[in-house]
Amino acid sequence: GVALRGRVSLRGSGAGAPPPGPRPDPPDFSRPFATPGWSVPNGMSVANPRDLLLVVGDEMIEVPMADRNRYFEVWPYRNLLTEYFRGGARWTAAPKPRLTDDQYHPGYEVPPWSEDMRFFVTEAEPVFDAADIMRCGRDLFMERSHVTNRLGVEWLRRHLGPEYRVHEIVSRYPRAMHIDTSLLPLAPGRVLVNPEFLDPDSLPEALRSWDVLIPPDPVITPVMQRGLMSRWSSVNVLMLDPEHVVVERSQTPLMEAFESWGFEPVPCSFEHYTVFGGSFHCATLDIRRRGTLESYV
Repeated sequence: GVALRGRVSLRGSGAGAPPPGPRPDPPDFSRPFATPGWSVPNGMSVANPRDLLLVVGDEMIEVPMADRNRYFEVWPYRNLLTEYFRGGARWTAAPKPRLTDDQYHPGYEVPPWSEDMRFFVTEAEPVFDAADIMRCGRDLFMERSHVTNRLGVEWLRRHLGPEYRVHEIVSRYPRAMHIDTSLLPLAPGRVLVNPEFLDPDSLPEALRSWDVLIPPDPVITPVMQRGLMSRWSSVNVLMLDPEHVVVERSQTPLMEAFESWGFEPVPCSFEHYTVFGGSFHCATLDIRRRGTLESYV
C-alpha cells in the first residue's frame, strides 16, 4: 500500500501502473533508544501511518502513542510533514507522554470475556493511537483501548473544539486496540459493525438512525494466522468513495456481502501485510480531500 499519499492509490507493476507516491524515510528500528525514564532494545516498523497521524480538515496531528517501542515512529514521516506544512497544512503534535511506569497497570492480565473491561494503560497522562479513531465529516468516533485512555479522548475533544464532535465507542473485546476492525463508516447513513467486538445495540446516539451492516465471518488463511492482527483484519478495508471499497482478495464472503449492500468491491492481494499489524486502512492515510466539510449524523 502507498502510505501518506495525496490521493489513495495502490502500487502495481507493468506499463499501466501508477508512479510511486511519497514515501517515509527509511528507518533503522533495530537500534535501541531511550528517554530519561526508560529504554527499549528496538522500535517496531514504519508501516502504518494511520496509527500515528490523525488528519482533521487541514490539520495533521501527531498522536501521543502509549507504546514505548513506537515513541519515535513518526520521525521517518517528518520530511513529508514538513512538505505538507510548507504547502499550507497545519501541523500539531499532541503533548508527548513521558510513558513512565505509572502509565501502565503493573502485573496487568487481559480480563476474560465475562468480566468488565479494564485496560493496560492508566490515566497518568493523555495517550491515544490515531487508529482508535474513525473520522466522518464533523464527527469522530473514538474507542478506548489498551493504547487509548479517557484523558486521550478528552484531550482530542478539547483540542478540536465545538466544530467537531468526539463520540466514545465502548468495546467488549478484552484485547481492544484500534477501531478499524470494529466500526467502519462506509457511506452517509451506513456503518459496518463487527458484532464480536461491539454491541450493535449500544452504538452512540449519533449512529442510531444509520443502517448497521454486519460482516460475514472472515476467511482465515495460513498467511493471516502468522500476522499480528485478529481474524477480523478482513474488515480492515479502504473506502475509496461511497461506492468503491478495497477488500483483501481472499475474503470472498465479504466481497459478496458488499455487493449485496450495493457497493463495488475492488479485490486486492494484501494479506502478507498483516505481519505488520495492519491492512488497507492501516497502511494508508488520506491527506487531501475534495469537497466541503459536512455533518452526516
